[in-house]
Amino acid sequence: MPTVPLTPAALQALRAATPGTRTTVHFNHAGASLPSAATLDAIQAHLRREAEQGPMEAGVAARALTDKARSLAARLLNAQPDEIALTGGNSPGWGAAFAALGPWRDGDRILVGRHEWGGNLAAMRLATRGADVSIETIPSDDSGCVDPEALQTMLDARVRLIALTWLPANGGLINPAAAIGRVARQAGVPYFVDAAQAVGQLPVDVAEVGCDVLSGAGRKALRGPRGTGLLYVRRDFLPRLTPAFVDTYSAPLDADGQPRLRGDAARFESAEASLALRCGQANALQEALDIGLDAIRAQIDATAGALRTELAAIAGIDVLDQGRERSGLVSFNLAGQEASAVQRTLAAQGIVIGSNGVPYTPLDMNARGLAQIARASVSYLTSADDIDRLLQALRTLARQGR
Repeated sequence: MPTVPLTPAALQALRAATPGTRTTVHFNHAGASLPSAATLDAIQAHLRREAEQGPMEAGVAARALTDKARSLAARLLNAQPDEIALTGGNSPGWGAAFAALGPWRDGDRILVGRHEWGGNLAAMRLATRGADVSIETIPSDDSGCVDPEALQTMLDARVRLIALTWLPANGGLINPAAAIGRVARQAGVPYFVDAAQAVGQLPVDVAEVGCDVLSGAGRKALRGPRGTGLLYVRRDFLPRLTPAFVDTYSAPLDADGQPRLRGDAARFESAEASLALRCGQANALQEALDIGLDAIRAQIDATAGALRTELAAIAGIDVLDQGRERSGLVSFNLAGQEASAVQRTLAAQGIVIGSNGVPYTPLDMNARGLAQIARASVSYLTSADDIDRLLQALRTLARQGR
């Protein structure tokens, strides 16, 4: 039986526990969501411990919460705690794992989905400079999703990495991560998944996805603090990764003065980390697990679907989302107005949306001839009143543009 969305009473309680819902109409949850009061309290409590006890001494007390965050992240992804690194965000985690693949050789090939995050593409192109490495786009099917069958035809012995952004930043499409994973596993090719928008929004099972590496952000659907993230590295894949940067935590010197890499994913962590943010991260992870990812997914899907229907009915608005299955990211453009201008106009009315340009998802934006998109991303916190406010403002803007 499909999971039903959260009850009105549950939603009201979640909003009441989130201070930001009283001060803003927030439709930029894909950029950064609104933390709960309890998450803020967890951060502030550790900052007080640092002020009262000293930061190093307070760090000893926070060790249990760091371990808790790691264990909760493992539960969230159906992984083991030793396969989880706590990072400073999605890009730091993904980038560290990518850099750990080692030097690139002439003839190597990297296969990416059309929706690959621009930051990941930048890391790939910078790392492969000076070598004859090709970064190739896997074709999409007629729905816009990355096509596993097309990927199958591209494989040969020179393919060194398959990379997929599961939920693109520029719209509601959901790529078939598990289907791509089956192709990668059969071919024995390393498979990296950027799950920045997926973690906390969809149920994520790394065994089902079949990935070797998966990165996630704390500040998005998980509603954790900015500056936190998580990195999953499959246990059997870890020995193939040598971090580009280490310190006394990730690779302490042995008796002979030689660095010894940690035998777990924490080889991608540093001794220098904000333990206050990790305390907040632990609380946000616990809250997501307590609500339940199936219920979160059902609520976001229902809310985003209703918003798309209403937007499509407004003359002058073009809803741009592709895919067979869709996320809580709702992309659109308003005829005659730049997305960034729409964003600024709404912000002046206390309504927050996002806008994305080509650099965020360059392959997809260029393939579709898009210069900008406006993005209204929802959460399970999004209320009917929030949607009404947004729609009313957009209808007014649409009428003014005629």
